[in-house]
Amino acid sequence: MRNRSTTLAVAGTAVAGAAAVLAGWRKARLLHPVGRTFTAEVTIWGTPDRPTGVRLLDDPGRYRATARLSQGVPTPGAWPDVLGLAVRLHRPPGRPFDLLVSSSGAAPVLRHLPLPRRRFAGTYSTIMPYRVGRRRLWLAALADPDSVDLGRNLGEVAAAARAGAPRLVLATASATGPWRPFGQVTLGDPLDARTDAAIAFDPVGNLPPGLRAAGPVAWLREQTYAGSRRARGASTRWPPPGRPPRRPLS
Repeated sequence: MRNRSTTLAVAGTAVAGAAAVLAGWRKARLLHPVGRTFTAEVTIWGTPDRPTGVRLLDDPGRYRATARLSQGVPTPGAWPDVLGLAVRLHRPPGRPFDLLVSSSGAAPVLRHLPLPRRRFAGTYSTIMPYRVGRRRLWLAALADPDSVDLGRNLGEVAAAARAGAPRLVLATASATGPWRPFGQVTLGDPLDARTDAAIAFDPVGNLPPGLRAAGPVAWLREQTYAGSRRARGASTRWPPPGRPPRRPLS
């Protein structure tokens, strides 16, 4: 057991170091370097028919949030790209929940795979599973057919946020079951480039009680994000004390 722990520690240091070198060379995030950040609000209406076992997902609530939409590579012009959505729920007493999802397919066989697309409206899934006790579940953000369209590029996303408070539906599913909506995220005002550069998400460490990342992909993701944050000098304790985001939608 000690040898295994030592091996994992050495491997983790190597992966994080490599991620830091690459992010330093890029002078930006290693993953999803180009994006726009927004004030946001998350409304949870819960899962009364079939609770997940995670109170944050099961109990109705309303949370101040920060959201970031991004391009994965990014590709030039209107070429397809793996698009990303990161949402931070600002929960008292200061322990945020970071949900990171990537463009994917809605069908069970496709929710495990990042899929390039041109439009920001669509299905985003966590790709990797979470564990709740012995059960596995996936989280997603789905297109809301009644929402303002998010468009094809980040400029259009920002214009949509200024014009009409676009929404995405939050949902959960098992490996093979249908998506079950449990809430929504609403975009508010676009934030400035400095704020976008400063925010750093932690999809493995910033999780609510009862929900934990599972599998080797989670371990690899944890090391990669840690290395990227270190290269940028970014902290997951954002926003810093005294500098909360602008108030989102009321």
